[in-house]
Amino acid sequence: MGMTNDASKNLIDSLGRKYLWWRPVDGQAFPDDRIIAQVMNLGTYDDILALETAFGQARLAAIMVHAGPGWFNDRSWEFWRGRLTFAIGAAIPARAPRRAFDAATS
Repeated sequence: MGMTNDASKNLIDSLGRKYLWWRPVDGQAFPDDRIIAQVMNLGTYDDILALETAFGQARLAAIMVHAGPGWFNDRSWEFWRGRLTFAIGAAIPARAPRRAFDAATS
């Protein structure tokens, strides 16, 4: 189940201010999925639980599958991959998407 749209939007706005402290390059607001991914990557346990309650584990798994390069560090990726694969059987790649300069050095 999830929160109402207003409650979900308020959560996204609040977490966005807390975890995305820079301005987007294009000057537009960050997309919800980018904010959620940032909280998944850096969030406190309480904030993570709030995300799971508001959006559900299936949405979080979908965000991982469609994540951009650099959205997740290895530790967070492995945490969420294990958590979501176990909980809902999501097919999540073994490694997070990499930026081109990261791929060249690994």
